[in-house]
Amino acid sequence: MATLYELHPDNPQQRRIETIAKALHDGAVMLYPTDTVYAIGCDLNAKTAVKRVRKIKQLSNDKPLTFLCSSLSNIARYALVEDRAYRIMKRLIPGPYTFLLPATKLVPRIVMNPKRKTTGIRVPDNIICQTLLEALENPLISTSAHLPDEDGEFPTIGLERSRLFDALDPFVDIIIDRGSELGYQVSTILDFTSQKPFILRKGLGWELAEEWIEG
Repeated sequence: MATLYELHPDNPQQRRIETIAKALHDGAVMLYPTDTVYAIGCDLNAKTAVKRVRKIKQLSNDKPLTFLCSSLSNIARYALVEDRAYRIMKRLIPGPYTFLLPATKLVPRIVMNPKRKTTGIRVPDNIICQTLLEALENPLISTSAHLPDEDGEFPTIGLERSRLFDALDPFVDIIIDRGSELGYQVSTILDFTSQKPFILRKGLGWELAEEWIEG
């Protein structure tokens, strides 16, 4: 059974943040809010926890995992950011965007596609995520935790929140409740791994991303 932490969405309690960060450092897996949807995640460097995340989501080992960083300078530790990508990313960070970039050696192999040395990174516009990243001092794995109903559709917001918490309670160690309903729109994915950047998936804020890519 997971431990539930209620955190204020704008001013998360520091003591609880530090407790959660310590548990993540020790290998815990959590369900937590981002600036898009709720996510399942763990410390990027906790190998056993990353394997658990894959098992929960039923992801094969060749399926890459996105992770969260605290800033653009932090991204530069884990990915190669060329000048054009830097200019675009600077305008969009923090926000609901996932950037596909060539990975550096600091990215664990367990989160990458073994055939492609690329990685997906986000800088979320979410205070809970940012305070967790600061306390943990490592990136956070972030994979969508949405659960569709039998018809493949998402139920009403109130039901979805309750069902999501109940469904994942046996599989995660920590559940963070921000006291508001779930988001449904995913992040926009921008691919910077080829010569010309492009939008791979349209999600939140895709219009602004398109403006900066074309500009």
